[in-house]
Order: sequence, then structure tokens, then C-alpha cells
Amino acid sequence: MHYSEIITIEPNKRFGQPCIRGLRITVYDILSWLASGMSKEGIINDYPELTMDDINAVLSYAADKEHKILKAS
Repeated sequence: MHYSEIITIEPNKRFGQPCIRGLRITVYDILSWLASGMSKEGIINDYPELTMDDINAVLSYAADKEHKILKAS
């Protein structure tokens, strides 16, 4: 599944930040939880509305965004 099927951007939700499936959980939220040491399983336990596919989509989105930044420079 491509991340574009999971990551949504709605101007009136969380100030247009990329979110998970229209939820109010942002890509940034999940990346910051992972960076702070939370495991994927821990995130899902704390936020049962999320799935492993959601977290993997966040990582794919971040990798793609980083790749585009590198290509532009």
C-alpha cells in the first residue's frame, strides 16, 4: 500500500499538517514518538485506532520527503 492511501492533508484539520487517515494524529506526532524511543507496538497500544500500516506509511512518507529535499539541492 502506498503512503498516499493513508496520509491525508486537510486544510481545516491540524492546520493542514499531514495526518493519518483523516484522524487528528499527525505524521510529526508519530515520528516524534518513534524518535523518543517508543516502539511501533507501544504506539499502537497507546493509540489503538492506529495500525502497523499507518506507522509504516509515516516512515515511507518521511523517507520520500527527505529524498525529494536531497534531489532539489
